[in-house]
Amino acid sequence: MIEHGLSRAFVLHLPYTPLELEHAMNPTAEDRVPVLIVGGSLVGLSASLFLGRLGVRHLLVEKHSDTSRHPRGRGNNVRTMELYRVAGAEQRIREAASTLADNHGILQARSLTGDEQEWLFKEIDPGGGLAKFSPSAWCLCSQNDLEPVLVRCAREHGGDLRFSTELSSFEQDAQGVTAVLRNRETGEQRTVRADYLIAADGPRSPVRERLGIGQTGPGDLFHNVSITFRAPALADAVGDRRFIACYLTNPEADGALLPVDNRAEWVFHAPWHPDRGETLEDFTDERCIDHIRRATGVPGMPVEITGKAPWHAAERVAERYAAGRVFLAGDSAHEMSPTGAFGSNTGIQDAHNLAWKLAAVLNGWASPELLASYEAERQPVARETSARASARSAEHSHPGYVPAPGAGGGRQRGVLTVALGYCYPHGAVVGADPELPVVPDQMRLTGEPGTRAPHMWLHAAGERRSTLDLYEKSFVLLTGTDGEMWRTAAKGANEEFALGLKCYMIGTGPNDDMAPEEGADWAEKHGTTPEGAVLVRPDGFVAWRAEGRVADPEAALREVLASLLCRS
Repeated sequence: MIEHGLSRAFVLHLPYTPLELEHAMNPTAEDRVPVLIVGGSLVGLSASLFLGRLGVRHLLVEKHSDTSRHPRGRGNNVRTMELYRVAGAEQRIREAASTLADNHGILQARSLTGDEQEWLFKEIDPGGGLAKFSPSAWCLCSQNDLEPVLVRCAREHGGDLRFSTELSSFEQDAQGVTAVLRNRETGEQRTVRADYLIAADGPRSPVRERLGIGQTGPGDLFHNVSITFRAPALADAVGDRRFIACYLTNPEADGALLPVDNRAEWVFHAPWHPDRGETLEDFTDERCIDHIRRATGVPGMPVEITGKAPWHAAERVAERYAAGRVFLAGDSAHEMSPTGAFGSNTGIQDAHNLAWKLAAVLNGWASPELLASYEAERQPVARETSARASARSAEHSHPGYVPAPGAGGGRQRGVLTVALGYCYPHGAVVGADPELPVVPDQMRLTGEPGTRAPHMWLHAAGERRSTLDLYEKSFVLLTGTDGEMWRTAAKGANEEFALGLKCYMIGTGPNDDMAPEEGADWAEKHGTTPEGAVLVRPDGFVAWRAEGRVADPEAALREVLASLLCRS
């Protein structure tokens, strides 16, 4: 459980100046905020958007002066796009990603001009089979294009985002967190009192280190230098091959090539071996140009280096996701191999899981004990996903990665289940099978408690909506022929818990709220009967399911909610 009853201050960093201490003891209204987010990259910005959508006032601080300018972290999986869809940002993200909208698949080749070439996979969604699981689809949007969209969306929903601002120190007690923030441009310091702190401050997380939280896992896997460059002539060598990435396997000059605009702008990931004494200074423009020419098989090609940035692939998961009122999210909680883009997506989904729980506690309809379910749900997902990411790097022979002896490197199954089919056997769910695998071998989106609720199309007032569009700001109860009984039960639960529970009757009758698309059966899709009901959490995961008629729906629903909200 989260420790909210601490008998003494949990001091994490000192000292404060006398003025700061006085300010901390008597903060003004402007210096109080329910949630402080440390870190303004993809995860922190997503947390801001999700909290803002839920009406939670918050402050985000980011030490850098602006969003990322380097094209990286481009693969946004279907679950992440579902979350952005519900948050009203999906279309804007796709517009920002339009340049690479037709790029699919990963190519492996000795060079771009030779015969030794193989598509590791050519289509992300061959045959369009994903449509039966989701109203959304994968999106290739580089971090430098995605983050500005998130900034705009977060601010539109009340996010207070401060760049060039870093966390200097913090302490927490039973009632909240006191943080000292420093403007890196002016040197001005400000003391802020928050109810909770989200640390989205990256893999070297100062917050995690101050909390003394260790990490488990194999550790560092490999190192690369990401090189941005201009080479219009490279488009001729690439031709009509619109890949997401091309793994170039020339043993004398291997690396990964990624398009930025399919014309003149490109990124090349070159293996870096600091264990052999290589330094970043060794990657001169001349060396990088020569490496790119040899790797692509285009000698003499004009190349202009425009930037370089080191990055490290690792497999680590934090031993704890929380300490008191401070929570880890994203890379501060887990690091993963980049193959499959699982790391950033897992982090964004961390933020979404945590946001609704913080909102529930801050709005008073859940006990603070609910927050313990964040670690119970998200840590196992990170462990499973990070292992799958490493195995996928081995399968794809990612440049620079040499798997440990005995590590699996065969064909990996069920990539979609990692992205969309993961589940929560333990946490804020009632009736979940505790033996349910966190990442199953096959998709099991059939309404089981602990799984993401099934997608199906519904119609109401001439509007077509996915069931997933219903889930964001409250619990939702879906029901059918016994809908009036369940509707009465939902009303009684709202009177007791004040949580804004919504109840939708699905069917074609005059009293039904929404009609399923022709030929669809909502009860069958959700693994229940027309007399049953399915309770879905604000994050779209099934919290509980009644698989048939219930003698006293109101009593059953009250008992379930008391358990879920830790108010029993």
